[in-house]
Amino acid sequence: SSAFLSLLHTQVNMPPTTPYAGKFSTSTYNNNIHLHKYHQPMEVSYGDMCYHDNSLVSGSLEALIQHLVPTVDYYPDRSYVFTFLLSSRLFLHPYELMSRLCHLCVEQHRSGDLLLDKIRIRDVAPKIVQLLTEWTETFPYDFRDERMMRCLKEMSHHLARGDEYSWRAMQQMTQRLIRRLAALGQYEEAIATLNASTAERPTALKAKQQNGQRNDVLSVCDDAFILAQQLTHIELDRLSFIGPEEFIQAFGVKDPLDNHKSFFRKRRTTNLEAYVAWFNRLSYLVATEICMPVKKKHRARALEFFIDVARECYNIGNFNSLMAIITGMNMSPVSRLKKTWSKVNTDKFDILEHQMDPSSNFSNYRTALRGATQRSITAHSNQEKIVIPFFSLLIKDIYFLNEGCASRLPNGHVNFEKLWDLAKQVSEFLVWRQVMCPFERDRKILQYLVTTAVFTEDELHLASYETEGPENHLEKDSRRSLRTSLLHREHR
Repeated sequence: SSAFLSLLHTQVNMPPTTPYAGKFSTSTYNNNIHLHKYHQPMEVSYGDMCYHDNSLVSGSLEALIQHLVPTVDYYPDRSYVFTFLLSSRLFLHPYELMSRLCHLCVEQHRSGDLLLDKIRIRDVAPKIVQLLTEWTETFPYDFRDERMMRCLKEMSHHLARGDEYSWRAMQQMTQRLIRRLAALGQYEEAIATLNASTAERPTALKAKQQNGQRNDVLSVCDDAFILAQQLTHIELDRLSFIGPEEFIQAFGVKDPLDNHKSFFRKRRTTNLEAYVAWFNRLSYLVATEICMPVKKKHRARALEFFIDVARECYNIGNFNSLMAIITGMNMSPVSRLKKTWSKVNTDKFDILEHQMDPSSNFSNYRTALRGATQRSITAHSNQEKIVIPFFSLLIKDIYFLNEGCASRLPNGHVNFEKLWDLAKQVSEFLVWRQVMCPFERDRKILQYLVTTAVFTEDELHLASYETEGPENHLEKDSRRSLRTSLLHREHR
């Protein structure tokens, strides 16, 4: 897994992402709810687009696509560009949008007079380049589709007829895009290699550990703050490769006006899924480190250490690692170790659990997240800018926002209020994703965190029973069954 480790030890340089979050400071949908209470709402229609108090609320898909097309004296608002490029994939494939966009850009400047056409192209070319730059830098993964790259090439040739400067800008944009896609390919290959290398069966490691041959996390790093810093490196590295469109593509939704089964396209959510898998790995790593030691005092020391690591993650603003650690410590093979827990002062752990309490829809965590976000906005250092959300909850929030509101209105219009809300959620993620991790990388610790083998769920339970014996007949039966099952797997 040397390819992945080289990625770990080199800060990822990403193209600048437009900080769209400022464009979505409040929810348009919620604002409109409150507006109804105080005055008669002012609704205006322009063709196939409807506005409510100067905010776009709906429109036909065709009108929304046309609204994206720049002209000599018009360029769409950047928040509109982001919102529509993000959520248009609920209704049509990015290639379909690109194809229609390029067609409209070309046709609206075609007059039949070659000289006049050249002048028109020259005048609008910089705005077309700007729009395509926003698309390629914010949603680069759309361009893994060869048809998208072909459209870019064709548009570049078209612009070359009228404006050499814009043609050069298109060439530079394309080169940046190719570099970004190459980096993505390397990352995905490295993750695949890493996953293959960690498939080693950890049962043999159990025997090694009993003979004092296996390293544990404390032998690699006994400073909770440094371990929390290295976890933050991994989190930010993996976050940086998640495309904003993956949140929308994860739904696999179908446009209600589309009667073709083929609309259920192959979902490209590889990096989002890899990030969720990292959360699960960290939880199992924590549980493995606690359940593996033979001596009670060593298990208690591991417990105390991870409580301190979790607290440092909270202070940094790394809520994802914090929740993964808490999840690992709450797994039943760990929670049943009563003799081990009796040796640990759990006051700090109780406070952290309270902060991440799922009751009232994680209200305590959401308050802490708002505080970290506010700190990030007013930050004087990169460390203060770090906000790493509890990722599974972020996905759940976006999922229910999508499921809880229709994408189409009864008249067939696209519900753009919903699209604004989706964009607000995802744009916050973009701001969090682009923070550069300020901490020094430690190669040895990073390598341990991402490559050391961890127990499966069955192996965790058996390790737990071996360290603190069964307390009742049910646990005795479970241990007997696990021993038989794991022994059978080893000899297959």
